[in-house]
Amino acid sequence: MPVSPVFPLRIFYDGSCSVCASEAERYGRMDRDGRLILVDISTPDFIAALFGITLKEFMYQMHAIDRNGRVFRGVEAFWAIWQAFPASTLLGLCGKLIMLPLVNPLARFCYRMFASIRGYLPKRHKECSDGSCRIGKM
Repeated sequence: MPVSPVFPLRIFYDGSCSVCASEAERYGRMDRDGRLILVDISTPDFIAALFGITLKEFMYQMHAIDRNGRVFRGVEAFWAIWQAFPASTLLGLCGKLIMLPLVNPLARFCYRMFASIRGYLPKRHKECSDGSCRIGKM
């Protein structure tokens, strides 16, 4: 099992991906203790080089970096994020389960499959940035 993250934990997500943005924003809403910092890597002012990681790497898989600069990628990034939530919650339980010997390889496989199709998922539009999409003009 990886070393637990030292909070706050920066979560790097693609804000132009509707699935990614929704999930990251969900974590942000659930974070009552300020343990998570959401960083949208799709904005023009995001500079990947500041973190020693290329934008291509950031876009390929989820990244999280803790206060000590420890980098968590892919399934480990989700594990690190879920450590921010009590074990009594669903996400806290997922954090316990995802590193189990039989669950972890399956989670890695599923994440690789998701990462390979993520570019084909619907993109988020400016009209949806507040979580409510409008159809047509009002």
